[in-house]
Amino acid sequence: MTDTSVHASPAPDGPQGDLSIRTMAMPADTNQNGDIFGGWLLSQMDIAGGIYASKVSQSRTVTVAIEAMTFRKPVYVGDVVSVYASTVRIGRTSISVHVEAWVQRRKESQLILVTDGNYTYVAIDDNGHPQPIAQPVSSVI
Repeated sequence: MTDTSVHASPAPDGPQGDLSIRTMAMPADTNQNGDIFGGWLLSQMDIAGGIYASKVSQSRTVTVAIEAMTFRKPVYVGDVVSVYASTVRIGRTSISVHVEAWVQRRKESQLILVTDGNYTYVAIDDNGHPQPIAQPVSSVI
């Protein structure tokens, strides 16, 4: 992974959304340069976004798109990776989720935003067909 923070939008001060998963980057997850493989991080983010989308939609979900991924900083072996998710938009059968991956490096206390992006999931029924997402009831005062 390359550091693209010069071209990326500014990082928020802290994680946005709900903590969905936390794991540790291991030696088996490295690329040829010894850094954590971007595909591994992408899959962790997809898992976290899928957990969040299923919770919000209260159904099975499948990934249909990944948009606006920004790899800001590399991830190293031993980093604790925490992935947060928040709702961007809920459609009739789909949900767009903003997913952020933050790391805590060994011997450091602050969290560092390493990657973020938007994932789109579609709610499906037991036969794999799209199904409507129950919209939250808004109260009118």
